[in-house]
Amino acid sequence: MKRRMKIIGLVGGLILLAMIAIVLFLPKEYDVRTLLRSAPIGTGYAAKMLCTGVFVSGRQPASLWNEDLELMRRNLIRGRVNYEEKFVDAYILRFLFKQTALYRGPCGCTLELGVKEEEFKKQCAVELPKPPADIANAPWPMGDANAEAIAVAGIDQAQLDRTLDWAFSEPVKEHPVRTRAVIVLYDGQIVAERYAPGYSKETRLLGWSMTKSVTSALIGILVRQGKLDVHLPAPVPEWKAAGDPRGKITLDQLLHMNSGLEFQEEYEDNPDTDAGFMYFTVKDMAAFAANKPLEDEPGKKFSYSSGTTMILARIIRSTVGGSYQDYLAFPRGELFNKLGMRSALIEPDPSGTMVGAGFMYATARDWARFGLLYYYDGVWNGERILPEGWVEYTRTPAPADPGYGAQFWLNPEGPGQWMPHCPADIFSAWGHEGQFVTIVPSRKTILVRLGQTFNEEKNWNHDYFVSNILKAMPE
Repeated sequence: MKRRMKIIGLVGGLILLAMIAIVLFLPKEYDVRTLLRSAPIGTGYAAKMLCTGVFVSGRQPASLWNEDLELMRRNLIRGRVNYEEKFVDAYILRFLFKQTALYRGPCGCTLELGVKEEEFKKQCAVELPKPPADIANAPWPMGDANAEAIAVAGIDQAQLDRTLDWAFSEPVKEHPVRTRAVIVLYDGQIVAERYAPGYSKETRLLGWSMTKSVTSALIGILVRQGKLDVHLPAPVPEWKAAGDPRGKITLDQLLHMNSGLEFQEEYEDNPDTDAGFMYFTVKDMAAFAANKPLEDEPGKKFSYSSGTTMILARIIRSTVGGSYQDYLAFPRGELFNKLGMRSALIEPDPSGTMVGAGFMYATARDWARFGLLYYYDGVWNGERILPEGWVEYTRTPAPADPGYGAQFWLNPEGPGQWMPHCPADIFSAWGHEGQFVTIVPSRKTILVRLGQTFNEEKNWNHDYFVSNILKAMPE
């Protein structure tokens, strides 16, 4: 008994020493409370991104630690990849705040967060609908035959090349841009395509909040099928109690980010706010968001929130119904396969709801195909995928913010215009660290940019990029 108590005391002492060491090495702006809340966010982030980077995107761990996880590495977070059993552990000082992410085939990677491993594995042991086997050999845009960049009369190729050179340049070593892929489409055809070393047209890349725009499309499909009405109160179980003011929140208000729900959306500058906490420490993200109180009257104030989109993602799950296999099959059967998006994958959270707020991976060409669906007004190969008028609805501004539509960013003229040197009809899927699918209908142009740009608002000038691409396009 005494020996056991000594061992427990020794372990406790080591943990205390480790905590003291961490606090001593942390930047001054971190206090103990921030450490206890943000450390699991950091290890969760590292485990999840390392797992998906290796097992979904096919990248090397060294590349991920040197680029995507550079901030985690500087904050003493380390990890290991188990290639045989396909999981990743991340931790501080080998055992503190350990988080584990498991690769589960068609589900990609998910943090375990207390779910029993065997149960966790079985959840995704399903067969999902596949596109035709020979689809890769079909002509672009459905397949990749003749998909290489072509010369188009009226395009200034020198201007186009200069702009791509700028996009891949690294003018300030301390503030890397890390553009990984760029595709430019003109009237549906690829006219420019470039990748950074180590990346290719086969590399699945994270869209972050561009996934929100895909979630909007999935809502649109359910509207077309007559299963949802955006003008009715959102079907959220947590809001059904008599007298709960949240019960009046409509799907339209969720889509336009003016639900009035409380939610803090910050990242690197304030890592322990709701967004990071939800993404990397919470088992059921939609329940976490749905249990937030109102801070404003619904419809009155724009407030960008990943929690709001997670509520939409769970609404998709409950509306599709059926088995879990039916739910996982829905985006593939109704959207991805119909567009030839063979690589597209939305990873679920530990509760099984797809993280429609930010965890979709796809190749640059598949992100371009998604943009084309909106350029073609929701019609693909003669089939209406999105309901008639959905693209116009998507571009309808939020009442409290003219720069945001239904999970897409807009560019209306006026004070504070997002891209003042670009046409006002632009609408864009926009994700953290500089992910963009930008559609310019008036110029028949779509631009895809994928990268890992820390603080893209300072280090990536999307207005400059788009406006200079458009200078190369025919008038």
